[in-house]
Amino acid sequence: MAEARSKPPRPPASLKAETPFWREKSLEAMSPQEWESLCDGCGRCCLLKLEDEDSGEIHYTDIGCTLLDAGTCRCRDYARRQRRVPDCVRLTPEAVRTLPWLPPTCGYRLVRDGRDLPWWHPLVSGTRRTVHEAGISVRGRVSGTEEEFETEELPDRIVDWPGQDPGSEDPAGGDPQGGA
Repeated sequence: MAEARSKPPRPPASLKAETPFWREKSLEAMSPQEWESLCDGCGRCCLLKLEDEDSGEIHYTDIGCTLLDAGTCRCRDYARRQRRVPDCVRLTPEAVRTLPWLPPTCGYRLVRDGRDLPWWHPLVSGTRRTVHEAGISVRGRVSGTEEEFETEELPDRIVDWPGQDPGSEDPAGGDPQGGA
């Protein structure tokens, strides 16, 4: 009986070196699905912001937009958000290049600036949980929605954390909480 010749084994698909789309495409070249996937779901951009009229400095508050679900860090009516909240800003490549208030952890901002996505971004980690586990999201930090506060209370609700990047390095080489 003749011995059957087999083909050399193929490397598993996971070992093939494919460059992620966000490293090789411009913001304008991304498909709608790719564009939407750049959002890490942190909810920081859905916090009310105040702009200092003299300096132009942006100050984040711990107050969410009326449509922000503070538990999931998602919009309650994403498809109709601009109809329901007229001043909701639709992110486009042009807007991403000009908006001064995108958080430093924002995937759109990182790609705009030629930086890579951090370990906790869902496109890298494969799960939406890591944005919360890494302390990036607004989960547990929102005091309420804009209907719950008077305009004159807004300056008292200014917080620093949305404009900060707690670090994009995985502190323990795998566990975002730094544990074993």
